[in-house]
Amino acid sequence: MREQGQALVRKVNRAQMFWRAVDVEKLLAEDHPARAIWEFVGRLDLSGYYECIQSSAEAGGRPAFDPQLLISLWVYAYSVGIGSAREVARRCEWDPAFQWLTGGELVNYHTLADLRVERRAELEETFTEVLGLLSAEGLIPLEQVMQDGTKIRALASGKSFRQEGGLRRHLERMREYVREVGTAEAEAESARVRAARQRAERERQQRLERAVAELGRLHANKSDAWVSISDPEARIMKQSDGGFAPSYNVQISADAAHGAIVSLDVVQDGNDRHQLLPAVERMQQQMGRPPQHMVADGEYTTRANIEAMQEQGVDFIGSLRKEETPEQSLWGAHAFFYDEPQNCYVCPQGKSLRPDGWQMRSGVRYHRYRARRRDCESCSQKPACCPDHHSRNLLRPEPSPAVEAFRQKMSTDAAKALYRKRSRVVEFCHAWIKSKLGLRQFHVRGLVKVKTEMLWAALTYNIQLSLRLLKPQPQTLP
Repeated sequence: MREQGQALVRKVNRAQMFWRAVDVEKLLAEDHPARAIWEFVGRLDLSGYYECIQSSAEAGGRPAFDPQLLISLWVYAYSVGIGSAREVARRCEWDPAFQWLTGGELVNYHTLADLRVERRAELEETFTEVLGLLSAEGLIPLEQVMQDGTKIRALASGKSFRQEGGLRRHLERMREYVREVGTAEAEAESARVRAARQRAERERQQRLERAVAELGRLHANKSDAWVSISDPEARIMKQSDGGFAPSYNVQISADAAHGAIVSLDVVQDGNDRHQLLPAVERMQQQMGRPPQHMVADGEYTTRANIEAMQEQGVDFIGSLRKEETPEQSLWGAHAFFYDEPQNCYVCPQGKSLRPDGWQMRSGVRYHRYRARRRDCESCSQKPACCPDHHSRNLLRPEPSPAVEAFRQKMSTDAAKALYRKRSRVVEFCHAWIKSKLGLRQFHVRGLVKVKTEMLWAALTYNIQLSLRLLKPQPQTLP
């Protein structure tokens, strides 16, 4: 038995600093994802990145960070849900995976941020090269490609939107403030702090000037336009939860065989209907051939898209919008009978709607039919049928052979079965990018930079897919 008394224990002292020998190679297990990403990136053609480095053995200069390192850092960072350049730089100080990638060196966040937004052309080549590797292995047959869009929030607040008067007042105040920077009040600051503050104010002034220019462009189409002073190119868009927020519309095309992202774009239009044909053209450019089947939901299923896909030789599979039936809407357009020999419509009350000219909408010619005013004014059903007009009118589009063939095709079981595959392919890509890669809001501002960040996310997704699909299989002994 120990004699009674106070036990002797070692106290934890965290208020100290110490040196430690670290074997960098042993920081990670052999099967760690960071190792696989480093090896995969090392097999890619990165010559375009090296050509941008200005320092050389002949000309001298400070050695630059290896592009393989910076690319691997960003791909690994996105793969674990980190999209902040400052956070990546902090992780290089203590996170074993980042320390292994850098070899224990520290990387300035400015270097990381600049690479992310300034090497888009080289990044597009890298993205295409990864697609080429998957295609060479037969993993991207382009037999069935699924198209879908999603909204990702911009780096701006809804409160940052202003109209022209407010924008110009903000811009004038900012110009006055920038002129005053560097006065006696700021002389006490260090040169580094003063330079950083001046740079931040100049960038804010530039954003305001872009906002005024963007507002002028929007005024051509909408007189009451609003523009964000934080991200002038962002647009207020409806979200999946029913709310509205400054966002960008991300368009993704995914091959149905293994879910690889074969094409992507970021647009300012909140609607998807005009994004189908550009997606096919991008695939033609990147992959060298168009898809055999293009599958998209009802937002893309328009007459213009159906006819364009037929001209492109692409079999389009889409969702037919549910048409109103007389039971759903007693006075809807489909409650009116079209008498083809007489070229008129007959309403449920037996009154005729005669031809009344035509009009063009989205490149489609519509014939207009209108009832006589006295027939509608004496009708007891006018409050339900046409409460805001003197008489009822209808529009009938000119028949389209392509649309009729599309309707017949989509009534078959084979087309319906193919359409049902769409959600579990391309919507999975959107869910992975938002949930696993953490890209629910962009970390940069401006359409060009946002497109580049989305390219990083898609590249990370495809590299993760490649590592899974191209993983060497263990050989069994005979």
